[in-house]
Amino acid sequence: MISEPRELSSDFEFSNISVSSKKLHWCMTGTYLYHAHYGMQREAGLYGLIRVSLPDGESEPFSYDYDRSIILSDWYHTSTYEQAAGLSSIPFVWVGEPHSILIQGKGRFNCSTLGIEAGLCNTTNPECTPYALTVIPRKTYRLRIGSLTSLSALSFEIEGHNMTVVEADGHYVEPFVVQNLFIYSGETYSVLITADQDPSRNYWASAKVVSRNSNTPNGLAIFNYYPNHPRRNPPTVPPPGPRWNDTEPRLAQSIAIKSHRRYIHPPPQTSDRVIVMLNTQNRINGNVRWSVNNVSFNLPHTPYLISLKHNLLHTLNQTPLPDGYDFANYDIYSIAKNVNATTSNGIYKLKFNTTVDIILQNANTMNPNNSEAHPWHLHGHDFWVVGYGKGKFDKFKDPKNYNLVNPIMKNTVPVHPYGWTALRFRADNPGVWAFHCHIESHFFMGMGVVFEEGIEKLGSLPTSIMGCGDTKGFHRP
Repeated sequence: MISEPRELSSDFEFSNISVSSKKLHWCMTGTYLYHAHYGMQREAGLYGLIRVSLPDGESEPFSYDYDRSIILSDWYHTSTYEQAAGLSSIPFVWVGEPHSILIQGKGRFNCSTLGIEAGLCNTTNPECTPYALTVIPRKTYRLRIGSLTSLSALSFEIEGHNMTVVEADGHYVEPFVVQNLFIYSGETYSVLITADQDPSRNYWASAKVVSRNSNTPNGLAIFNYYPNHPRRNPPTVPPPGPRWNDTEPRLAQSIAIKSHRRYIHPPPQTSDRVIVMLNTQNRINGNVRWSVNNVSFNLPHTPYLISLKHNLLHTLNQTPLPDGYDFANYDIYSIAKNVNATTSNGIYKLKFNTTVDIILQNANTMNPNNSEAHPWHLHGHDFWVVGYGKGKFDKFKDPKNYNLVNPIMKNTVPVHPYGWTALRFRADNPGVWAFHCHIESHFFMGMGVVFEEGIEKLGSLPTSIMGCGDTKGFHRP
């Protein structure tokens, strides 16, 4: 079990939920996601979006006429059980590229694909029509866009329209204009878009896979200008989107995201601890795994929070996890000479209320000339994104260029191919918190770590959460 005392209940009925920040005093106003973390349930569709509204009488640093939400996701025809079995097997069976990209739950698929049984695929079904977002000409819309893809990084755009980015992961952004928004799994953005084009027609909205050479068709929706019919296709060819392997605009967008000048949360100017996390692909006893500093994450049978509160330390690996890697000799552009790694369910113990820097260092996979983007998500905290860079992080030079003036705060951030990302956070939330790649299969294959901070400050744990591992006898009705 990983404690989440600040999260909302998962007992929701709808995919889009609106709540007031007056009732959730700990929660920042903005756009958030909820999803399952048991096995690969998120990929199977257990997720949604949450809006946290301003208290009455307060205003935001931008204006709009209407507020809409869009969830982007991807979809496989194979079940998560089949995928999990393939990821764990020898020989290794990769999940492959998604069959469809979904925009608000609707996607495309070629029914003529070989192997599809007759009658299973029917494009004439009205439920197969693209999602339509209806807009009134000359009005401005706030689009809250969240990505809960299991694998895909996406480029989202609306044909012929500019978008102004105003919020990221619940924090106001110094506004900047994009034609396409790069969004990674676990991220949320708010953009402003004005229906200022020819109102006699509809326009395409498109979501394209980037950072992977994917054969998945672009997700399509209709940006419907009222009073045109919402099922009236635009007269144009859908925008093709950017090249999948063009990293420069993706990095440029990451660097452009700064805190709004009136909503800066000043970061600590120094840190108490620096942990450099080398992201690598490895083999362990013949299995293909993902690792951090050559250690691949495994969940223990006994939940972390219970093990630590009840001093069941024998249930956890007590070997300290490494704070870095062989910086001087490791070549991030080549397949590692020794791809073998170890597994561990150990934790990083953080001194409570200290400031921690995490450097995410990307590297080559076990395939030649290949480095993948990874969106990393931290539970229980927001962090300051203080820097991005290309190549190998230099612990002596690069910290001098950190943005400590107006860095954005986020809970999910990408590390780009053959690059690094630096983030800073305060270990001020008692509990046990996961930090992991938000690509479902990567986390399943060990791409994550766990932080423990301030466990002694937590009260007694309810017996209702007992029952797994060494806690089987702890439960009392």
